[in-house]
Amino acid sequence: MKKGPFLDRNWMGQNPEYKSSDVVMLGMPFDGTVSYRTGSRFAPELIRLASCGLETYSPYFDKDLEDVNFHDIGDLSFPLGNTYKSLELIKNNVEQIYTDKKRVFGVGGEHLVTLPTIQAISKFYKDFTVVHFDAHTDLRKEYLGEEMSHAAVMYHIGELIGFKNIKQIGIRSGTKEEFDLMKKYKTRLDFPEQLGQLKNKNVFVSVDLDVLDPSVMSGTGTPEAGGLTFNELMDWFKEIKGLNIIGADVVELAPHYDASGVSTAVAAKVIRELLMCL
Repeated sequence: MKKGPFLDRNWMGQNPEYKSSDVVMLGMPFDGTVSYRTGSRFAPELIRLASCGLETYSPYFDKDLEDVNFHDIGDLSFPLGNTYKSLELIKNNVEQIYTDKKRVFGVGGEHLVTLPTIQAISKFYKDFTVVHFDAHTDLRKEYLGEEMSHAAVMYHIGELIGFKNIKQIGIRSGTKEEFDLMKKYKTRLDFPEQLGQLKNKNVFVSVDLDVLDPSVMSGTGTPEAGGLTFNELMDWFKEIKGLNIIGADVVELAPHYDASGVSTAVAAKVIRELLMCL
């Protein structure tokens, strides 16, 4: 017999039933190709725990999580050391979510987890745009001889859906070749109002948490000075809310690099607000 109360390891405000949900939160604790500081594989579990410190109501959107109708299905279990098998597991599970006529909300893990997510979604949507929040371009063809790298995730996505279908926000680090590629395809957006050009498009939103300044988000594998404040990110989210969002993910929290726990709390709040946009 339950006496409790017990700590719930699912996200607050979730619909406990998969079948009747519209959005499925999927934990992707994978960081097998991280190029600097590892540890983002611990993020999904710790973000769930941090979510218990938040209210379900968002004053930014005047909306409650209980109105979002999302189900937290838990974390995938990955074979250690096998990148390709891990990516295949993500792809297969995301495909199932869309076969069941739902949308995915991924929680990473490193940014490479976005690639198999997009590969799966591209079987259901033939024309869509990826809105990419990040400090880094992620447009390398490979990193240190490895094609499957979080530093190359947007390059591979661009090959799949077309570089003109990528829009990038907050970028402040990358090679000259990567910045030239951004200029060639005009992927960079500088003002939230520019998202209006996507009004009639299907959109997937991918948030690398290092888009935020390290003063806000120190717990990440590749911190980069000069980032957005939390309120600036919310200005972008307010514009995103009016778009037709077919899926989203939030990645690259490495919680143990911020012993205060603030970065994890910020990540939980970013997820709450992005859920409000779906």
